[in-house]
Amino acid sequence: MGSGDEVVEVDSLERGLLSDDDDLKADDETILYTASFQEKEDNFVKYQTSQWVLYSLFLILAFGIGFFMLLYLPVRRYILRKDIRSRKLYLTPNAIVYKVTRPVPFPYFGVLKKEKHVLLPLVRDIVIEQGYLQSLFGVYSLRIENVGVRRPPSDDVKIQGIANPSAFRKAVLIRLSNMRSEAFSRQASAIEDIPTLKLGHPSVSWMSPSRSLRHDISPYSGDLALLQKIEEVGSSVKRVQTLIEEQQCQTSEHDD
Repeated sequence: MGSGDEVVEVDSLERGLLSDDDDLKADDETILYTASFQEKEDNFVKYQTSQWVLYSLFLILAFGIGFFMLLYLPVRRYILRKDIRSRKLYLTPNAIVYKVTRPVPFPYFGVLKKEKHVLLPLVRDIVIEQGYLQSLFGVYSLRIENVGVRRPPSDDVKIQGIANPSAFRKAVLIRLSNMRSEAFSRQASAIEDIPTLKLGHPSVSWMSPSRSLRHDISPYSGDLALLQKIEEVGSSVKRVQTLIEEQQCQTSEHDD
């Protein structure tokens, strides 16, 4: 791909929310949000250069290898610029896609291509990190945490140099929330579509949890009402017995 085509493609990806644009596709999927790296290119190169120089000075004092690392610094900066300019990070309805094409340590021997797809159901969180040296140059790291306790942190996707990590994190979390809401609504509609079953009664329909709870409580309320009726009948019988006894006492007194 030529440099002109790369500029056109990068400009098209920097438009942000692209859910309403049917012309922009990524692997036959609509791009919902695209992250940008262009604004932080100089900051990223400066940060990586300072890190390289620090390592070189340390290795000069330790083994002397750092001298050759300093000579290699111009090539290193060239590779870094090609690296960050080729980065593409975007959100699709089902995954987070990260693509990068960087030259090998000796650029004349070709390039290395890396493409990573992280399915959204496997995303636990998007973590924004910034170390001390990164804060000096305004560089952020974005780490995509995977679902699962057994997975080591090395399996997480870590990306440096993103221009607005908070906006990308917000877009991913909103999409995850929408996916969970859609799944919940599908489950609710599936439960409502279940046909009625006959369980010893003429017709018993599936009800909501609150209705089923009231249905389960109704037999106990009927038993309580029956006990109350029995107590009322017993008290009435006792009152009749006392009236009969009083009348019998009165008649016996008149006879005397």
